[in-house]
Amino acid sequence: MTTEPPPGSGQQPPDDDPFRKQPPRQPPPGQSGQGPGSPYDPPPGGGQPPPYGGPPQGGAPTGGGAPYGGGAPYGGGSYPNDPLSGMPPLADSGKRTLARIIDLILVGIVVWLVTWPLGVHEYDVSGDNMSYGKSFAQSLVAAVLYIGYDTVMISRTGQTLGKKWLNMRVANLDNGSTPSMQSTLARSAVLWIPFAFCCACIWTAICGGWSFFDRPYKQGLHDKAAKTVVVSTG
Repeated sequence: MTTEPPPGSGQQPPDDDPFRKQPPRQPPPGQSGQGPGSPYDPPPGGGQPPPYGGPPQGGAPTGGGAPYGGGAPYGGGSYPNDPLSGMPPLADSGKRTLARIIDLILVGIVVWLVTWPLGVHEYDVSGDNMSYGKSFAQSLVAAVLYIGYDTVMISRTGQTLGKKWLNMRVANLDNGSTPSMQSTLARSAVLWIPFAFCCACIWTAICGGWSFFDRPYKQGLHDKAAKTVVVSTG
């Protein structure tokens, strides 16, 4: 006997992404409408029921909040009105910068190992002079490796090695799930193409540093392009 829905029923199989936000739970039987647990019942401690889901009027304040900092600055609100509700807190921008530096070093080593045997040198030494010049070939290799690294890693688990080691991940802003290959490719291209071909560290500072000032979602420019956020995992 199978548990799959019959053809044409319109029922969709459950999403297997463990990070996807789930819809709010329905109240158990007997606690809907005007029965016990109704939203129109007086709140504990007296006072009037909240108007249209607002805070209790005249009652004793209740402590706590939504999981993962719901209602706190930049950390979630009332799902589905606030896309951050139900997600972990947004990752610290300083930790994001450190994770990016780790990834730069790791992939930069691979770029050097790939381009050096091919004779694509970043430094040209002649006599007593040493000049710096990045070739188009080296820029192309760097762009392909950086974009490929970010796209493959993030579309699989939401994490590069730097993000994994510093306990953070990339998530879709609308539902908290791991970004798709297409979204991650767009995100990576915005970050790495200017870095590889023209602006290098200046573009990385602008694109990634945007998260230090962006509100309320602390997005870099590449996050805005892909509609993603970076959240803490620990």
